[in-house]
Amino acid sequence: MADTTHLDKQYPTKRTFYAKVAKFFFLLYTSTVINIKCMNRENFPDSYPYVIASNHQSYPDGVWIAKFLPRGHFKKMCCLAGADLETNHGRIGRLIMKVGRGIAVDRYGNPVRGLIKAKKEVEQGDICLVFPEGTRTSTGEIGELKDGASYIAIKAGVPLVPVFISGAYQIWSRHDKKMKIWAGPFKRKKMRIIVGKPLHGKDFDNDAHKMTAELDRWMREMHAKYFDPENCEI
Repeated sequence: MADTTHLDKQYPTKRTFYAKVAKFFFLLYTSTVINIKCMNRENFPDSYPYVIASNHQSYPDGVWIAKFLPRGHFKKMCCLAGADLETNHGRIGRLIMKVGRGIAVDRYGNPVRGLIKAKKEVEQGDICLVFPEGTRTSTGEIGELKDGASYIAIKAGVPLVPVFISGAYQIWSRHDKKMKIWAGPFKRKKMRIIVGKPLHGKDFDNDAHKMTAELDRWMREMHAKYFDPENCEI
């Protein structure tokens, strides 16, 4: 088993007072300028721990998801994040790590240490947010899903909650320097966060690959229906 001793002290990244304030004002601003709603919010478990697996369209996806967690759950949330977020993405990358209580994972090498550390946090009662695509989409399409989220949920014996974000790519894709908030004169752009029913390892023979296959099927179904919320009745 991989040694995670050094990670136990370094991660999850501490959520500082500044990070909490930044999150508050970011959500206050975006809730004002964006038409953002959550569908099927009741699918989030009433109690933790659990794992959240979401598609990844924009830098702040995790913050927008956190807005709709049950009361008190955000304080227990951590997230798997690419190690390069701390080094290659400037202040915004370091801030995201602090807001999300990030656990760094090597996206281009061996991710095992980060996955084991995340599993430990979940076993100790935390909620872990994972983006199975591993990075933000470049085209708006869903990329190949890795088994990390399913692995953590199955090994920790907790539910995996699928989440689909619709509209974030149109608002702030990785190609944009700033958010695009207007859909037309005096009309805000829409964003929808859709929460699926939790998946349980026992229903997939505790096979992470089988669980990921179902997650992939659900994600692509949601993408086909809701990719552009401006053209959907949601």
